[in-house]
Amino acid sequence: MRTYRVAYLPGDGVGPEVLAAARRCVDVAGERFGFRVSWDEHLVGGAAIDELGAPMSDATLEASRAADAVLLGAVGGPAWDDPRAAVRPEQALLRLRGELGLFANLRPVRALGALADASPLRPEVREGADLLIVRELTGGLYFGRPQGPTPDGAVDTCAYSRPEIERVVRLAFELAAGRRGRVTSVDKANVLATGRLWRQVATEVAADFPGVTLEHALVDSFAADLMRRPARHDVVVTENLFGDILSDEAAVIAGSLGLLASASLGARSTRHGRFGLYEPVHGSAPDIAGQGLANPAAAIGSAALMLRWSLSQPAAAAALEEAVGAVLEAGPRTRDLGGDAGTAAVTDAVVLRLREARGLAA
Repeated sequence: MRTYRVAYLPGDGVGPEVLAAARRCVDVAGERFGFRVSWDEHLVGGAAIDELGAPMSDATLEASRAADAVLLGAVGGPAWDDPRAAVRPEQALLRLRGELGLFANLRPVRALGALADASPLRPEVREGADLLIVRELTGGLYFGRPQGPTPDGAVDTCAYSRPEIERVVRLAFELAAGRRGRVTSVDKANVLATGRLWRQVATEVAADFPGVTLEHALVDSFAADLMRRPARHDVVVTENLFGDILSDEAAVIAGSLGLLASASLGARSTRHGRFGLYEPVHGSAPDIAGQGLANPAAAIGSAALMLRWSLSQPAAAAALEEAVGAVLEAGPRTRDLGGDAGTAAVTDAVVLRLREARGLAA
């Protein structure tokens, strides 16, 4: 039986709860498809600050580097929320992305018909929406050189190089070629020099993909269009800050942040697939942490992306996604989707779908 090693980083808030659900589902999928995962657990985020004095240890970084993939829950919370603090939970994410070379964050968004009542958008507006947001992950303002804050102000710098832009845009075109053949590149070229460089590089990359249509859009007008006509968009590629904001906005299309999975990919391959870090888009949700109320769908969906991209188990990934989709269609549902079920009940339902498909004992 093939065995994979996954760095398991539960983190803070609801992170441990939803990641436990994802881990359980992966283990059941492994029973069905003939593989197993060795879970290598480490502290990260606020939990690591409390225990180690740092948001992530060097040992955690090396364990992540040595693994076939990384599965992460969430980081942060009120206990570590002082913006003046020199050590913050989010620094663990930035370090992982930067040192592991994870330059592209993939965030799929789908509008399931059964969840129409969970979205504030009219059903006819969101109907048929199925898009993929590709966010650049290691450049821009989040990795710029900050100055301050001082009592009188603060400065953050935004920088992008041609190679940084080209690699993420090229990945977006490759993905679009396997989907509906349409890329929307989002920038702020009318104001920002980095936006003008982004638009120029995207146009140059497009020449290598004659079967894919490129459309440029300014981030402000695109943000409105995403809510008005989500179904017209296929693959959306954009820089770090814009991608962070737009993908959270896109949660409205799906119905909840609790549904959005993500994969952070680099160029490095492992013996099994493409190395990546996988995490739900939602945060640590400290208001419901420890209560068993969190929606595990995003974490389970992230685990399915891990099976597909890093562990080369596409059949298991599809089965897990089908199980999650079936539960979202038929229930039970968590509170963010208008239901009253908890994390455990939804996870049980997904596991049951997986087991029933092969007749395994519940």
